Amino acid sequence: MKSLLKISVLIDMVSESLGKLAGYLVLICCLVSAGNAMVRYAFNYSSNGWLEIQWYMFAFIVLIGASYTLRMNEHVRVDIIYGAIAPRTRLWVDIIGIVMFLLPACFYLAWLCWPMFTLSWHQNEVSSNAGGLIRWPVKLIIFAGFALLVFQGISELIKRVGALKGLYALDTKYEKPLQ
Repeated sequence: MKSLLKISVLIDMVSESLGKLAGYLVLICCLVSAGNAMVRYAFNYSSNGWLEIQWYMFAFIVLIGASYTLRMNEHVRVDIIYGAIAPRTRLWVDIIGIVMFLLPACFYLAWLCWPMFTLSWHQNEVSSNAGGLIRWPVKLIIFAGFALLVFQGISELIKRVGALKGLYALDTKYEKPLQ
C-alpha cells in the first residue's frame, strides 16, 4: 500500500503542475481575447486563428484542469447527503463513486477520443474556417483530459483506501459553494 501511496503522490504532482499551468492560461486567454478585440476595432483586422487559439486554451483549462479540481476535492457533488455523513462513510461513498462512475466513464471517453485524435493527426486536419488552426492539438487535449482524470481517479482511490486502513490522513471535509 505504501508504494501505491507513492504513486499517488506522483500523480498528484502531475495534476497540480498541470492545474497551475491551466490557471496561468486563464490570464493568457484573457489577454489574447482583449488583444484580439483591440486589434479588430483599432485596425479593422481579425483572424479566426486568434479565436480558435482561445477555444484551444479554454479546452486545456477545463479538461486538463479537471484532474487538479478532483485532486483538490473541489468538484461538484450533491451535498444533500455527503455533508451529513461521517468521514469514514464519506470515504466509502467516494470509493464507490470513483469505481462505479468516474473511472469507467472517463476511461470510456478517453478510449472514444483516441481514434478521433489519431485520425486528425494522420490527416493533418485543419479548421474549415479561413485562417483556422490545425485541429489535432485540441483533440489530443480532449483525450489527455479524460486520461488524466482516470489517473487522478486512481490516485484518489488509493488515498481513500489508505485512509480507511489508517495509512493516510485524508480530509474529507467538503465545503459547499457559496450562493
